[in-house]
Amino acid sequence: MRIDSNSGNLLPNLLLFGRLLRGLGLGVDSARMIDLAQILEHIHISSRTDFYYALRGLLVRQRSDIALFDRAFELFWRKPLEARPGSYVRTSGEVRRSHRPVIIPPPLRLPEAPPPPKDPARPSNPDEPPLIQATLTYSNRELLRRKDFGQVDEQELEAIWQFLAGLSWQIGERRTRRVRPGGRRAMDLRHMFRHNLRYGGEILKWDYKQPRSKPRPLIILADISGSMERYTRLLLHFAYGISRDFNRDVETFVFSTRLTPITRALRDRDVDRALSLVSHGVPDWSGGTRIGEALKTFNFIWARRVLGRGAVVLLISDGWDTGDPGLLRQEMARLQRSCYRLIWLNPLLGAPDYEPLTRGMQAALPYIDDFLPVHNLASLEDLALRLARLGEDRPLRRQFF
Repeated sequence: MRIDSNSGNLLPNLLLFGRLLRGLGLGVDSARMIDLAQILEHIHISSRTDFYYALRGLLVRQRSDIALFDRAFELFWRKPLEARPGSYVRTSGEVRRSHRPVIIPPPLRLPEAPPPPKDPARPSNPDEPPLIQATLTYSNRELLRRKDFGQVDEQELEAIWQFLAGLSWQIGERRTRRVRPGGRRAMDLRHMFRHNLRYGGEILKWDYKQPRSKPRPLIILADISGSMERYTRLLLHFAYGISRDFNRDVETFVFSTRLTPITRALRDRDVDRALSLVSHGVPDWSGGTRIGEALKTFNFIWARRVLGRGAVVLLISDGWDTGDPGLLRQEMARLQRSCYRLIWLNPLLGAPDYEPLTRGMQAALPYIDDFLPVHNLASLEDLALRLARLGEDRPLRRQFF
């Protein structure tokens, strides 16, 4: 089957189910839901078993979460009960009436006198809904983590900058050709013979060696066109924070109608002075968007210098492209072949109703390893976890001819 306008409420229900699992702590993101929508084109949803295993295989990553997923699946995808007045719930063969609890808002100030004791002469009514005394609490930090970057005010902007300054970035390591002492797999014969000369050449001490690991280089390609204007300054703060943590293992470029390297400007110790240097050094700030031409400049001039040693590429853009889609498709394919992992960060992906329908995104999607949102602090935290978990194996990629 295909998920289209003839599929009824299947796709909205899938999105609701994904939100339910994310609320239960299973870590379901937008990229997994996109993969699930594509997988369901190749199975028959009339088979509950096939449907169950397709969802479980894509949305569950840990064995300990299977029981929680099974419970959520049974409750969410069961047949709806017949409509009855009073919202009946049938459990263990008994019909009971469910009551919605009445929530009493908290007082504006502390009461001066204790509440009157409950009247013992008043009989308790089992059908009376329970009373819950609610204490409304909130965390400004939690609200700020979920707020879209395009909707923050000046005061919240300062708090976000402080958060980005304190965020620590790490990236997965790669295996190098150099070795260091340790491990138990490969013997270090040269050191072993040299150390045992003191015993007359008799092998009494065994030396081992293991590969040395280093963090992968990181390449940032950030869109600063007019459509990205409300996100640009915060994303440059994000690039500055990464450059500070990784020092010389990060190369940063910005593009609108042309590609401009800003790595040297972001190495300034003062963040405001660094961003001022960037804004004065970029001639096409808030201009049009030609992603394909910018990537072609990067691939033919800069790629050989910075894409070695298993580099990871972060491409930050909303996908609005006024250039040739064929050129964008060709350069995205070349860029993906040249790097270890290609991650596209889209600030519009955080909207629940977003669909990658622009011609730029349609041309680029087949060559993206990870398609992630970058619209709030929570999405940046998720990106930090993904970068830290990068392994040594290359990602599985589809072959396009």
